[in-house]
Amino acid sequence: MNTTVGRSSCTSILIGKKASLSGSVIIGRNEDAKTAWPKHLAFNLHQEKKNNHFKSKDNKFELDLPETIFAYSSTPEWTDKYGVFEEDGINEYHVAMSATESAYANDRVMAVDPFDTEKGILEEAMVTVVLPYVKTARQGVKRLGQIVADHGAAEADGILFADRDEAWYMEIGSGHHWVAERIPDDSYAIVANQLAIQEIDFNSEDFMYSDGLQEFVYQNHLWPQDRPFIWRDIFGTHDDSDLHYNTPRVWSGQQLLTPSVEQAPESFNLPFTRKPDSPISSQDAQRVLSDHYNNTVFDLTNAKNKNSATFRPISVATTQESHLLELNGENMIHWLAMGVTAQSVYVPFYPQGTKVPYTWKNGKETYTQNSAYWVFKLAGVLVDRDRSKYGSALSNTQSATNAKLLQLRHQYDEKLKQETDLAKQVDLVNEANSKLAKTATDAYQKLTAKLITEQTGDSPLRFKMDPNL
Repeated sequence: MNTTVGRSSCTSILIGKKASLSGSVIIGRNEDAKTAWPKHLAFNLHQEKKNNHFKSKDNKFELDLPETIFAYSSTPEWTDKYGVFEEDGINEYHVAMSATESAYANDRVMAVDPFDTEKGILEEAMVTVVLPYVKTARQGVKRLGQIVADHGAAEADGILFADRDEAWYMEIGSGHHWVAERIPDDSYAIVANQLAIQEIDFNSEDFMYSDGLQEFVYQNHLWPQDRPFIWRDIFGTHDDSDLHYNTPRVWSGQQLLTPSVEQAPESFNLPFTRKPDSPISSQDAQRVLSDHYNNTVFDLTNAKNKNSATFRPISVATTQESHLLELNGENMIHWLAMGVTAQSVYVPFYPQGTKVPYTWKNGKETYTQNSAYWVFKLAGVLVDRDRSKYGSALSNTQSATNAKLLQLRHQYDEKLKQETDLAKQVDLVNEANSKLAKTATDAYQKLTAKLITEQTGDSPLRFKMDPNL
């Protein structure tokens, strides 16, 4: 894993089409690494490229690629010095991918099939070498699985795939072994830095897995042959840090979507998939990825909970960006929230755009005014100075901005339905993306101006002056 960037703490969600309110397949994730590490939005155009070859800047992994590169959206790092880290996107064939949910494999497995940190595939390369070359979610799983078989994996990861019909979650558990499970249409899954898939049915089309997986496990005495094949028990970890860092986030997400089921936050038996009590909207999914144990004793935004907040929340200061990739018929939405999810808003971009709004392709490690990432981060930093005093200004801005964004997206959806000329459709998409981006950043710049103005009175140097002096 890239220690400079420190990938280690994402949270993911996958929603089947019959579990969602709109009939969409939805996958999403908070990308967590550092408190000041900007992301950009990118629209990568369809192209033909001879001698197409990928060579990692993070390790020695390299791969020859097909000449035809499908168009796709992505969120690369502000610098490629440590790797590309495109992380997430939707391609022209309505395939979505998010990579990765970092995980950990146990020592027993690592002893017999360790990760190839020198030449194996890493998180930074996965979207780049898979998403532009597949036409279905299943193809995405198979392509990445073949890369792991041929080149090895450098780390334990969870990878999300979706198309208009299916959502798949794939987990790499050792140097050459992996499994993938299709999320049931009527269910959802929430994952938090653990290998999460449970029993594997080797006779079901709802599972895919590496060649020789069963033989590998049984020959190395990693699991009894007469018991159900429980992936996360065989390959995963069960230590004390999981109980404070990982399982509570899964519990929190499941409490939000299935409150009828009582569970303990420190349970190793939380199911991988669960049915929601009510159909899940995009906003419900956003609420999950924005969660910080709101209004509970574990809520870090309440100063009173400083000593009792023992569980790591879903939304944290190290979130670089959060995304939800929604697929429904011909409609595709790349929801993107820059910075801390709980302090940002999700902008419903059209992934088939060709022009990135100006501020969404800017931003370096040091603060600049012309970066969307830093626009949202600055507002959050100012609110954090006294959330009890300024939190309402943030929530009011979020509510008003979300309403405007939804209205704007609906208006352009209707315009696109009426337009049959492909060139004019692209123009409409670019126009929509520009307006959506500007609506969000304008609102947060206005919030920042309000916060700075009000905070001029918070100086410790205030003193009651004699009006006669």
